[in-house]
Amino acid sequence: MDSTPLWTLTDGNAGNRRQAQALADALDRGAVTDWVLQPHLPWSVSAPRSFAGAEHAFGASFARALEQPPPLAIGCGRQAALATRLLRDRGSKVVQILDPRIDTRHWDLVVAPEHDLLQGGNVITLLGSLNPVDDPWLDRARAAFAAFAALPQPRTALLLGGISSHARFDLDAFQPLAARLEAVLARDGGSLLVTTSRRTPADLLAAVRGRSFGVPGMVWCGEADGPNPYDGLLAWADRIVCSPDSVNMVSEASATAVPVFVSDPWRVSGRPRRFLDSMLALGRVREMDARLDPFQAQPLRETARVASLVRQRLAL
Repeated sequence: MDSTPLWTLTDGNAGNRRQAQALADALDRGAVTDWVLQPHLPWSVSAPRSFAGAEHAFGASFARALEQPPPLAIGCGRQAALATRLLRDRGSKVVQILDPRIDTRHWDLVVAPEHDLLQGGNVITLLGSLNPVDDPWLDRARAAFAAFAALPQPRTALLLGGISSHARFDLDAFQPLAARLEAVLARDGGSLLVTTSRRTPADLLAAVRGRSFGVPGMVWCGEADGPNPYDGLLAWADRIVCSPDSVNMVSEASATAVPVFVSDPWRVSGRPRRFLDSMLALGRVREMDARLDPFQAQPLRETARVASLVRQRLAL
C-alpha cells in the first residue's frame, strides 16, 4: 500500500473538500494526499456506479495510484464515491461523506447529514456538515486576522450565499435583510463584517458593495478584495447573520460560541429546510428579526464526535 496513511478525494467543490479535510484532520492519521478528481464519460454521469473499465475513470495518474492504495481513504461527493469504491476493492478502508445515492454496502462507512434521512448499519449521521471549526481553529483565525480586534463591538458578521437548487437568495431576498440589519446597527452601533460566496449573483454583489450600513467594518466580495477573511469573521464575531441557502455556512457559524441568526428560513425547501428546522428547534439558531437580541449559544461541533465513531468502527 501507499506510504501515505490517508487520502482525501473530492471533485474540487469547496464544500466537499472542506468536509473531507475536516474529517481527515480530526482523525489525525499523519500525512494526507489530497486528490481532486474529474471522471471522464461515461463515469461522470454514472458515478458512483461501477462497471468494466472504471479504474480508468479518473485518468492514467489515478489508475496507477490504485496499484498502491492507502490504508484509509475519505471521499466526499458523488464523483469521489466511485473512487472510494475502487479503493475499497483494492484493500483500503474507506469513508464516504454524503449520501452516495446507491446501496451503502459498497463503502465501509458512510457519513451523511440527518436531513438526508439515510439509514443503514454502516451509516453515521450528523446534524449539519463536517467542518474544522473548534477552539484551536478559532484561536488561529483570530491570530491570522488580528486587525479585526480593533473594530468596535458588537461585531456583527454577515455571511451571504446565493442561489442553490433548494433556495433562492437573490437581490430581492437581500434588501429586506439589509433593512432589518441597518435598523439593528443604528440602535447598537458596533461594526459589520460582510463576506459573500461563489454563488452570490452579480447584482447582489453590486448591491452589497453599494450599501452603507452606517458603521465601520469591511466587505469582501471576491479575490479582488484580498484574502478571504471568512475564518476571521467567524473568530471575531459577537453575533452572526447568515443567508439561509447553505448548510455548510450555517453549520460552521453554529460551531462558534456566538448567537447565529438565519434570514427567512422559509425561502429554503427540501433537505436543507429540514436541517434549518432542526437547528431552530434545537435553539442553536434563531430566525433573523429586527432586534438580534443575544442568547446563550452552545457550539455545535459534530466533527470530533464523527471522527471518534469512525475510529471505533474501523478500529483505527
